[in-house]
Amino acid sequence: MAIELTDTQTDRPAVKVEGQVFEITKAVSFEAAHYMGGKPEGHPYRNVHGHSFRLEATVAGTVRAGEEWVQDFSELAAILAQTAEKLDHRLLNEIEGLDVPTLERIAVWAANDLKPKLPGLKQVVLARPSLDERCVLVLG
Repeated sequence: MAIELTDTQTDRPAVKVEGQVFEITKAVSFEAAHYMGGKPEGHPYRNVHGHSFRLEATVAGTVRAGEEWVQDFSELAAILAQTAEKLDHRLLNEIEGLDVPTLERIAVWAANDLKPKLPGLKQVVLARPSLDERCVLVLG
């Protein structure tokens, strides 16, 4: 049986979100260069080269009381931008902990930078969209 609404703009059935766990995801982009030391002479990864990176963070939690959401997307974007700014237009090999800047290591580095500001952090994705490559770090 259908619910009949007198005023379709104001007489809407309530949607209950309390007690449900949601995951929200936001992404930012940055540009950076790197090289893979230790590769044999002539190997293309040995040379300094750059990529466009996409950094995504997924936060899980329940809806905040009085706010109607897990986290404000603009707040999440600002936190992600702070982390990306530390990597943007840098030679990643020169950043502490990234002497071998693989996607896996950059994802862990980013997660460590984000965790103090995002206690509900559940996943970090680092991608190179132009190469159709992505690395997913699932946090416990």
